[in-house]
Formats: sequence, C-alpha cells, structure tokens
Amino acid sequence: MFVDELELSVRGGRGGDGVVSFRREKYVPKGGPDGGDGGDGGSVFLWADPSKHSFLDLRYKRILKASDGNPGRSKNRHGASGADLLVPVPLGTIIRDQNKKVLADLVTAGQRALVAPGGKGGKGNARFASSRRRVPRLAEKGLPGVEREITLELKLMAQVGLVGFPNAGKSTLLSRITEAKPKIASYPFTTLTPNLGVVRVDDEGSFVVADLPGLIEGASDGAGLGHRFLRHVERNLLLLFLIDLSPDAHPGPVEAYRLLIEELSAYSSGLADYPKVIVGNKMDIEGSAERFNELRNSIREADVAKTAFFSISAATGLGISKLLKYLLTRVNELSEGKTIVDEEEIIRVPESDEQLLTVSIVDGVYVVSGTAIEKAAARTEFDNDEALLRFQNYTRRSGVDKELRRMGIKEGDTVRIGDEEFIFYE
Repeated sequence: MFVDELELSVRGGRGGDGVVSFRREKYVPKGGPDGGDGGDGGSVFLWADPSKHSFLDLRYKRILKASDGNPGRSKNRHGASGADLLVPVPLGTIIRDQNKKVLADLVTAGQRALVAPGGKGGKGNARFASSRRRVPRLAEKGLPGVEREITLELKLMAQVGLVGFPNAGKSTLLSRITEAKPKIASYPFTTLTPNLGVVRVDDEGSFVVADLPGLIEGASDGAGLGHRFLRHVERNLLLLFLIDLSPDAHPGPVEAYRLLIEELSAYSSGLADYPKVIVGNKMDIEGSAERFNELRNSIREADVAKTAFFSISAATGLGISKLLKYLLTRVNELSEGKTIVDEEEIIRVPESDEQLLTVSIVDGVYVVSGTAIEKAAARTEFDNDEALLRFQNYTRRSGVDKELRRMGIKEGDTVRIGDEEFIFYE
C-alpha cells in the first residue's frame, strides 16, 4: 500500500521535576540543600531515510511521543533526560502545521526536523540556596513538551518522471529498465500508486525513475487517479512523456501530448516548462512509425525548443539503450549546480510566537494568558508554601495583579492561569 499523506500528533516529553532534599550525613551538621534538577524531556525528530518510500509504517501510529525526563535526586544528582524519538520518513517529505503552513521540507538523506521539543527539567532546591535563603524548601516542576498537530505530504524524489495516459506502457518500460516489479496488464489504470526504480546504464552511472499513475483529461480538477499524484511530478529533474503510438490508442499521439501538457499546466504553471523528452512507444506495431513522425512534426510546428524525441518498444526493448544513455547525460547536466544540504543539518520548527500578558473574562472567570506567566504556573508546586509565595511575588512583579485590578476583579473572584485556578484575595 502506498500512503503519501498523513496527519499526526507529535508530543515532546515532559521535563522531570526538581527535588527538595537536604544533605544528611553523620558528623556533618547543617549539610544544606542538595536536591538535583530534573532531566529535560525528549524531543520528536523526523529524519529523511532513503529506504522509505511512503508513510505506510506510520499509518497506525497517529500519536508520536518522546520519553519524559526523570526527576532529580538527592546529593545533587540530576535526573536523566528523556530519550529523543527519531521517526524515519521518505525523502521529499513536506511537514505542515494545522494551518497548512510549511514547517520543513526534507530533501536530503539524513536531514532532520525537530517538530516537538521536549520540556525543560525543573530546578532542585540546591539551585535556590543563597546567603539570604539558607534552607530553601522549594523546587520547580518540569515543563510539558511541545504538542502539535502536523500533516505529512510526500513528493517523491526521482530524477526522471514517467508521464502518460493509462495503458501507454509506463509500467512495462519501468520493469524493463529497472528491477521494479509494477503490475502490468492489458487494461488501463493498472498502476494505482507511484513506483520507483533505479536505472543503471552499464558502468556509466544510474538515476531514479518514477512511474506515476496515468493521467486523464480533467485530472487537475480531480478526474481519475492522476490528480492525487501530480504533486510527485514537481520533484523530478526531467519529465518523460510516454506516448502510445498504436492504431488503437485513444486519444491519438498528437492529442495525447496536448492534453498531458494542459493537465500539467493546469496543476502548476511551471510544469509545462520543465525539461522534457518525448518518447513514442509500441514501435513494434505496424503503422507506428508514421504516427511517430506525425507527432514529432506537430510538436516542432508548435516551436517547442530543445525537446528530444525517441521511438521505442518497451515490450521488445527496441531503442531503449539509446534512450537510457541520453537520459543519464541529461540528468547529470541538470544535477550540476544543485544545492547540496548538509546531512547533519537540523531544521528547527519554530514554536508558537511568544504571547504577551493578557487578561480576559470568560463566564465570570478571569483568564490570565501569556507565555511567561503560564510557564511560571506550570513550574510551581502549589502545595508547597515557599513555592506558592515565590509565584505570588512573580505575579506582582510581572504586572498580573495590577492588570486584574484594572479589569475590576474583586475578592473571592476566580482566576485561571493555564490549568490552575485560584481565588483572588487582597
């Protein structure tokens, strides 16, 4: 099964909690605080794996979560960080957020995208010791990791894309020039999913070919199967138009080429200008040579510059060797000057923008929002008196109290910050 679109929920691990602890050893009076910090939560990475060709492995794994960090321990021992989750995806994977905005595009083997960073671990009480606070009895909780919904979209990475109407012979050609084993039959739409194959041209080199499901008229508007896979055409360096030259071909060679160009242009205006080679197939059938000359003459009359023409028989192998040598030369030419991305590069998907402090009233509850204040609340252990006092001091310094009074809050009203609710007292 070929899966080229997928929706996932990714979650970074929660940071471990800091610990409250004091050094207790024989003959060591007043040992002081020695609570260690919690470990950071693990992060979720997607990385481009050349051995993957679809999202089939992830089809039933809709929630990807990294490990949580471990809490700190006594004797200033910090908790271990959570393990990162590395998820392999095919080359050509585009990562989008809920608003369809592109977050990352993995086009090079080994490239990684950090899609859900883990939360920071909380500080232990040893971090709060000072000349004025000799016996701190507070520690911070770990922060939750980033959680987001993402959509994965695959655009196959191939150098040559086979484009043609159903039954033009694309699968037969792919099976002859590569080790791929696509389904071949005498009826149209035998290819229901894209197929990839590696073509080796003697000892001169190799290139990757993609056999894309047959287009039909109206594919760019959703007709047939082609509209689902047109996106894969955009990754190719070179398009090979395979035209059926047999007398029974419908539409005929000239009309078939015209319709293919129209459908590609309707999907993306730039596709019509892609480097292309036009290949007439089924030259083993009587009358095909005349139909190939008619096709070539009609295209030249349309003044299509730098278009190469080849006539072959995918069934018998006629003309294929010459075609492959040309394709290898052309692919090498088009590959020159392409930017090479460092395989170790990590694409860091931006987190949500920093939210400023705001106060709103929802169903009689004063809701305080803002990145900094919500993180402060998430770090605080409210059952601890010292931690609660520290948080109250922070709300005064950050202007929360002032803003609540400006909004008209009264004693006894409810205040919500993140997941926590409080009763307001003067």
